[in-house]
Amino acid sequence: MIDTKALRRRILDLAIQGKLTEQLESDGTAEKLYQKIQEEKQRLIKEGKIKKEKPLPPILENEISYEIPDSWIWVRLGNICSIINGDRGKNYPAKSTLKHEGIPFISALNLNGRDVTIDEKLLCLSDVQYDRLGSGKLEKDDLVICIRGSLGKHGRYQLKKGAIASSLVINRIYVEKEKLGNYEMIWLDSSLFPNEILKYNSGTAQPNLAAENLSKFLMPLPPLAEQKRIVACVEEIFRILDTIDEAQEKYSADMESLKAKLITAGIQGKLTQQLESDGTAEELYQQIQDEKQRLIKEGKIKKEKPLPPIKAEEIPFKIPSSWKWVRLSELCKSVMDGDHQPPPQTAEGMPFIVISNLSDGAIDFSNTRHVPKEYFDNLSIERIAEQGDILFTVTGSFGIPIKIDTDQQFCFQRHIALLKPINCIENDYLFRVLKSDFIFKQCDDVALGVAQRTVGIKSLRNFLIPLPPLAEQKRIADKLDELLSVLK
Repeated sequence: MIDTKALRRRILDLAIQGKLTEQLESDGTAEKLYQKIQEEKQRLIKEGKIKKEKPLPPILENEISYEIPDSWIWVRLGNICSIINGDRGKNYPAKSTLKHEGIPFISALNLNGRDVTIDEKLLCLSDVQYDRLGSGKLEKDDLVICIRGSLGKHGRYQLKKGAIASSLVINRIYVEKEKLGNYEMIWLDSSLFPNEILKYNSGTAQPNLAAENLSKFLMPLPPLAEQKRIVACVEEIFRILDTIDEAQEKYSADMESLKAKLITAGIQGKLTQQLESDGTAEELYQQIQDEKQRLIKEGKIKKEKPLPPIKAEEIPFKIPSSWKWVRLSELCKSVMDGDHQPPPQTAEGMPFIVISNLSDGAIDFSNTRHVPKEYFDNLSIERIAEQGDILFTVTGSFGIPIKIDTDQQFCFQRHIALLKPINCIENDYLFRVLKSDFIFKQCDDVALGVAQRTVGIKSLRNFLIPLPPLAEQKRIADKLDELLSVLK
């Protein structure tokens, strides 16, 4: 798979180094463009449209991170545009007074790296609130940059009227607003911009950047004609990368579909040969029942209520004659969800696993909640996970199995079930069955609820499982591992 995200970053960096375009004598120089910008700036000051600002410090040689073409120059951002803060005074609107209609009031949530997001969730000012603002009023094609919290998040404003929240600033270009803005957006998306942020970030708990420091940021400035070619070149390359992304998404979807079909074929007995020497699943089933009776007698598991017999109309597909349909609970010492009584949370103690800790087929212990050790010690054996057991999500993102391959002890929430397979079956085979579309369909059929659908434990215990002889279970698991590893 091609890492198009990394490619895009590299293209942007090459663009602002002048390595994507040819430098043409007919373009003139960036110095001439810079002088034009300064003349326009002085005119606007003279007419009282912008304030005269303190001179920015000269650019020192040790600040320059790479060489640029001779026709380009390095500039400070504040020398080619105005950096305008939002109104932070008494007229700043309280969030409770904002509506979903009126004049857009832009916050960091509305910045997507391209145009400012304008949708039905957008908060708006009334005409009266807008008129009271002393600063932070947006014009069309202004660039908006976040300077508190999500530093550097940005977007271009496309409407005629609007205002910004106090965590943002307006970047208003003096001349050739649209063309210079297109080029500046490339600079904002390149790696140079976040590197500049690192120089000036003054935040501790919350990242913070002063507007006067944003003015000092360095930007390589090409002649205007070359800026136009740079933007066109980047857009064309990105169109090609978009096509690659679409193809890769389709390929990825096709791969997931192929994996699902392979698992289905495996659990239907279509990837392995049925051997007489394996015996039958009926014989294995009797061994499982004998093992369960032994564990009950020794007090290691509880005796369960008899499960309903499997009816012919329940059977979804044909399996080999040496196999047998069984219910999930018949293959496990226990199937139990987490404690329904919410445990007390503590700063330290035993890890408490929730669904968000189950990702990429593994348990993520890096950011778990914790519960007291005493709580863990009082759990029943059915709720204490051991290596070789299987977790199975039953609420919200239901139907996800996770193999427990660690001896780390932990607790888990009620939205997760713990399956303890009996020793007479191949755990890897059961895990593959649980990953199949066949099991997900059973989850979807029985899940209840609206906002968060849940698969009840009683229903989960009754799920149908195709059971092959033990030796064939091992061959199926090995064959699927071999085939699926090729498709990674």
